[in-house]
Amino acid sequence: MSKAARSVLVFGIYLVVIGCGFLAMPNTPLALLGFPTTSEPWIRVVGLLLLILAYYYIQAARSEMKPFFRWTVHGRSSVIVCFIILVLLGLAQPMLIGFGVIDLLAAVWTDRALRD
Repeated sequence: MSKAARSVLVFGIYLVVIGCGFLAMPNTPLALLGFPTTSEPWIRVVGLLLLILAYYYIQAARSEMKPFFRWTVHGRSSVIVCFIILVLLGLAQPMLIGFGVIDLLAAVWTDRALRD
């Protein structure tokens, strides 16, 4: 497995963990991260979507799909920009930026691995 594929695989596993948490017991990770708890179904929908994305990431890593790796660098790098805007507009709590930082760091890891 290439270094780029490994970085995408690790991010896919991260998505599995977060997705399972939001799908199975959403208020636990929300509370741990300082977000308000909810009884709305949307957080579970987000968990399901994260699991579907995780499947794509893991399968792409296993298949060494370099074009997909490049696309994820662009997408994951843009997450932090969007999250910062949401926080600045008062539509989200600052803790959301932490998720954006994780996405950005993972994107940088993949980008560097693709250059090797």
